Amino acid sequence: MELILKEDIIGLGYKNDIVNVKSGYGRNYLIPQGKAVIASPMAKKILAENLKQQAHKLAAIKAEAEKKGEAIKDVALCIAAKVSATGQLYGSVNANIVAEELKKLGHDIDRKIITMTDAKTVGDYTAIVHFHKEVEVAIPVKVVAENAPAEKKEEAAPVAEAPVAEAPVEEAAPATEE
Repeated sequence: MELILKEDIIGLGYKNDIVNVKSGYGRNYLIPQGKAVIASPMAKKILAENLKQQAHKLAAIKAEAEKKGEAIKDVALCIAAKVSATGQLYGSVNANIVAEELKKLGHDIDRKIITMTDAKTVGDYTAIVHFHKEVEVAIPVKVVAENAPAEKKEEAAPVAEAPVAEAPVEEAAPATEE
């Protein structure tokens, strides 16, 4: 069944794309939800005319998507999660968690435009943000155990305390010599 999409559907296509889907999916979900219309010859002519008239507006939308993509292209996420002794996560790290972490960094991105395989073990993954059909940004996501960063902080804390203790001694020594 050939359909014209009325909105972006991740994994299927973008707005105004002509896609082929199984007839049950189109007839029972996409058309009743208002997400697509049947791609009749008349609908295709209307689509072509609308795209011709909206070319300037579509260029502005693409430029805005590229600007958003530039803002997050250098972002790398490190997500701490609870892990069992075997390295298996309790739960998983998915697109929702990636969206929350990006929001903490000041990038308000809808979770629906992020695709990522669910991370169920510690390791490196990639989340893809789909801003526009021609603008996609890959974000590296590193999943680490919650306990690992705490141990590193404990090691760093005594090192930070040692120079603080030495500093007053160094200041006091020149004062007594004068």
